Amino acid sequence: MTAPGTPGSAALVRLVAGREVSTRIRDKTFLISSAVILLLVLGAVAFQVVIASGAGKVTVGVVGDRSALQPALQAEGKAVGADVTVVGLAGEAAARTALAAGDVDGALVVGSGGAPRLLVERKADPQLTATVQGAVGQLAIGRQLAQAGIDPLDVPQVGVTVVNPGTDPTGERTGIAIVGIIVLYTLLILMGQFVAQGVVEEKSTRVVELLLSTMRPWQLLAGKIIGLGLLGLAQIVAISVVGISGALLFDVVSLPGQLIGTVLTVVAWFVLGYAFYAAVFAAAASLVSRQEDLASVITPMTVLLVIGFFIALQSAGDPSGSLATVTSYIPGLSPLVMPVRMAAGAAAWWEVVLAVVLMLVAIALVVRLGGRIYAGALLRTSGKTKIREALRAERL
Repeated sequence: MTAPGTPGSAALVRLVAGREVSTRIRDKTFLISSAVILLLVLGAVAFQVVIASGAGKVTVGVVGDRSALQPALQAEGKAVGADVTVVGLAGEAAARTALAAGDVDGALVVGSGGAPRLLVERKADPQLTATVQGAVGQLAIGRQLAQAGIDPLDVPQVGVTVVNPGTDPTGERTGIAIVGIIVLYTLLILMGQFVAQGVVEEKSTRVVELLLSTMRPWQLLAGKIIGLGLLGLAQIVAISVVGISGALLFDVVSLPGQLIGTVLTVVAWFVLGYAFYAAVFAAAASLVSRQEDLASVITPMTVLLVIGFFIALQSAGDPSGSLATVTSYIPGLSPLVMPVRMAAGAAAWWEVVLAVVLMLVAIALVVRLGGRIYAGALLRTSGKTKIREALRAERL
């Protein structure tokens, strides 16, 4: 029974959570990592803007009379979705120089007594080839009709109507999910390490002894996990808002609804992944008393995260494969793999539900077992504690 005037469990957990937030939000490592992740997301958006701005633009150099070729090239460019710019070149030598300098994508040589020739530096772009071939063919047909005394034919332009513009199961959404997984993986690693470092720091400075004089181990663990979890959630939400805003502002994505839905999925899986890994990192860190020994106990969890990350990247290319399917159900790996399968449309609703249920069960087991290890090892500040010793001490 709680003595009068003594804070209840909820108040103590909130107190520890607030302490973690106030401590970490002033930490340089936390601030720098947040800024770096944000810059990476903005860089990804800027990269897509640059790629999109350069897509469909074709510069054609013409050696010879370009008075008739220029309108024909521009008309054919529109037909194949290219914005064609035509520049005049003095001769074939000038054309080769322009190609080497990257001033033109291709140089069309006409009027030399033979068939027109298209010069390219290394490889002809399909849009360039289609544009030049169509323009030259159009002019040739026009001349032959004129020589035969036939007026040019009025050929109607065929319009293109997209029947189902919203179907993009493996392209845009998968790309968004991959960027989200990179952010999720980075935050899970960072937050897990922050939890572990905080535990060891409290043990090495013996602050934990003072804290445990006023609260129970599970209250300290819960406050620590919740506090850092709120910071991590705030990070990924802020990054998501910036990423979504940038993508919509610069028209990087064609399906805004799909973008927002995929980002929300990644955020939800971050919550599950963090709850799982934070408890494991805290329990592992409680086994040692020095920062120098920390790497040896958290390496297995870090390796598991790295494996999940690479499987998630592989799943983007084969979301229905056996590896992606099986690992999307395994707790610890599913937060990284399942969002990619969901974005690619390769996961049925029942598969998602099953993965979430298995993850929740795993979180409950990890929190229970990890809490026992944490409680049993927290006051052991001499050397490295074995898991068996921690469990035995917790039961005493």
